[in-house]
Amino acid sequence: MTETLPILDLRRLSGPTDDRAAFLAELGAAARDVGFFYLVGHGVPEALSTDIRVLARRFFALPAADKRAIDIVRSPHFRGYTPVGNEHTRGRPDRREQIDFAVERPAVAQDGTQPAWTRLQGPNQWPAALPELRPVVEAWQSALEAVGGRLFSAFAEALGLPADALAPIWAEAPNHRLKIIRYPGLIGDDGDQGVGPHKDGGFLTLLLQDVQAGLEVEALDGRWIAAPPIPGSFVVNIGELLELATDGYLRATVHRVVSPPAEVDRLSVAFFFAARLGVEIPRLTLPPDLARLARGPASDPANPLFRDTGLNQLKQRLRSHPDVARAHHADLAALFEPPPSA
Repeated sequence: MTETLPILDLRRLSGPTDDRAAFLAELGAAARDVGFFYLVGHGVPEALSTDIRVLARRFFALPAADKRAIDIVRSPHFRGYTPVGNEHTRGRPDRREQIDFAVERPAVAQDGTQPAWTRLQGPNQWPAALPELRPVVEAWQSALEAVGGRLFSAFAEALGLPADALAPIWAEAPNHRLKIIRYPGLIGDDGDQGVGPHKDGGFLTLLLQDVQAGLEVEALDGRWIAAPPIPGSFVVNIGELLELATDGYLRATVHRVVSPPAEVDRLSVAFFFAARLGVEIPRLTLPPDLARLARGPASDPANPLFRDTGLNQLKQRLRSHPDVARAHHADLAALFEPPPSA
């Protein structure tokens, strides 16, 4: 891995034939060799990026009571506000506060016969103290799904497959998620785990960073490579579902966020481009020259991967939010006990 992440311009996907082919080759190399890259030329209006950051800061500046009115523990669907320390990575609390949203759909009535993952579907919680947030979040979700869809088609072509080869996995009813996140500055000896080392569980993550650095990507030799903000860009990374689909030809990369210094905070907006719940992730038939390089998906006994996307998502949410698991899913929590703290 290099000392910096590659920078790819999505406008080249619509450019002349030679430039388009070069873009696809660079995309494939970045996804295979690094698992992370910066994306520019994505077409998301700068005004929308500004709006969501401004409103994020307004939300986090609200009185605690207004934020806790949409506490995630109120939602069996894992939507809403999480205070600092209430989300966990590998059993350890993360130093961040955040709001979780997903695709807005009616809850599935439960009588005990539905697959457990159907409990993830449902409405979002929206802050009454900041009604302006909802239309901006929904516009952001729509814009980022469009970017993710273009990237997904490009990934298929970079793998030597038809552009629509991956569409059946996510089209019609995707389960994209969105996190708006604030990392407070260090206080005393609280530790610097903004978010602990982990891989993302979906297909792709598109991350908007504000101005404060903190994201780090693990190199093959164990070094941490900084991924500071670049204005007008997203940081894009491969998730575990693409690793499964390509039999490890593409590999999700471990990353973390280090807490900012005292009296400074960090803001980011993470869009997780995901599959439909309950879809079985297929093993794609790659061209022979690529298939020979497939390493098989990484095996971590503490974090098993399931081809059923619903089980993968449910495992992740139960482990990350033990308070919601206890409040709404006590019958499931034992199935997905988090690994012991490192």
